[in-house]
Amino acid sequence: MHYKEYKTILSPRNGMNIYRGCSHGCIYCDSRSKCYNMDHDFEDIEVKLNAPEMLEATLKSKRKKGMISTGAMSDPYIPLEAELQYTRRCLEIIDRSGFGIAILTKSHTILRDLDLLKSINSKTKTVVQMTLTTFDEDLCRVIEPNVSTTRERFEVLKIMREHGIPTVVWLVPVLPFINDTEENLRGILEYCIEAGVYGILNFGIGVTLREGNREYFYQKLDEHFPGLRKKYHQKYGYSYVLSSDHNNKLMSIFHAECAKHGIESNSKRIFEYLRTFEEKNSYEQMSLF
Repeated sequence: MHYKEYKTILSPRNGMNIYRGCSHGCIYCDSRSKCYNMDHDFEDIEVKLNAPEMLEATLKSKRKKGMISTGAMSDPYIPLEAELQYTRRCLEIIDRSGFGIAILTKSHTILRDLDLLKSINSKTKTVVQMTLTTFDEDLCRVIEPNVSTTRERFEVLKIMREHGIPTVVWLVPVLPFINDTEENLRGILEYCIEAGVYGILNFGIGVTLREGNREYFYQKLDEHFPGLRKKYHQKYGYSYVLSSDHNNKLMSIFHAECAKHGIESNSKRIFEYLRTFEEKNSYEQMSLF
């Protein structure tokens, strides 16, 4: 871990990443790709030293309130967060400033900040997003080794529902020859149905590989799935998009089950929902207490 001072904290679309790098060890992580120009080892996490201060100054200067998003490039609840509490400090600022939050994680550590997520949601909108890829817990520990298991993330989704906080699941990626099965898909969908999620993001059954994350992915295939690397090479070569042979069948099941249970599966509409700022009026806020 190392610190670095930055001049900005929000992207033009209000995206925020407090950390650069991650220690979750997910074998498919796109954030390892060289195109993101990370000039340090991925596990040597870079901490944006003045992130909370920059965020507070930036939000004060904004003429209109809106949604802040975080977690797209680095999980805001990596183990370092327990000590540094940068994510919590930023949530406190977002809460005080009257902005909304759309936060993406794979960690049950988010429950530590349930008080702030509820407070933000009482005034505008909190959306908690969880990545679920692998229903089998043992397989999950191989693919996503240093983070909460799928079952633990499912429990987080249920707790958010109990507190009136909407949730979105990222069902991506699904790895060819590993978890691209109907059993895996239906298991995750059952979790989503029971947790009452607003929507599920899925862009097809498969995975994308670029320079940087491709090498790490194949290294982990050699480690955990001997012989599978050769199968990938023979079928996909150096393709960017690696689609499963079961894509059409599984996507049909996915859309049918979402429609049946009132879960949004249109990616465009889900992203619009995540970006839409909603300010509750005083009557709605009073009714929560």
